[in-house]
Amino acid sequence: MSADSPATSTPTDHLIEECLQGNQAAWEAIVRQHRRKVFNLAYKFVGKHDEAEDLTQDIFLKIFKALATFDRRANFQTWIISISRNLCIDHYRSVRKERETIAREIDAGTLTPASKDASPLKALEHRDMRELLRKALEHLPLTLRTAVVMRDLQELSYQEIADALGLPEGTVKSRINRGRLELARQVRRLQASQARPTGTGASPPDGDSPSGASE
Repeated sequence: MSADSPATSTPTDHLIEECLQGNQAAWEAIVRQHRRKVFNLAYKFVGKHDEAEDLTQDIFLKIFKALATFDRRANFQTWIISISRNLCIDHYRSVRKERETIAREIDAGTLTPASKDASPLKALEHRDMRELLRKALEHLPLTLRTAVVMRDLQELSYQEIADALGLPEGTVKSRINRGRLELARQVRRLQASQARPTGTGASPPDGDSPSGASE
């Protein structure tokens, strides 16, 4: 080694520098070196192989975007694991909040026929809610409606839906999540509409127009 060689230079520093210069092979080398640890961490949070794979890809995308901010005096693997852990926690919180929202707003089971053992009142409530959900589904964009129906009504797996639609699993999951949230919004809108007193069909006075309604 020559006397003027940087004493702190390491193979990792070289890979990072090459990656920042646009060397794809250098980035692939970084991913290969750290992918197993990142995947294992993601798997601990989600508990499913396919979801852990998707989360791992998201984590490495964030790492790539933040690579220029890495302090070369720090330990690169520690930095990667720190980013990975924070993103896993954010993902866990996001999914939990979303599931709580869906559970509170939408029960996919109400889209199926009521049990024969249900009381007449329960059967009526179930039928009314089922009809409300079906109306709400009609207001969803076709792509979101298809994904929700295949998952929650036909009970297909993510992989089966992806194969049927010719899409990546990640796209399918995104459509299902967005579709469920939009379905919940449409249900609230329909419920609010039903709760408003009905008149003779004339337009409401200007002062009673719903806020934000288009003219």
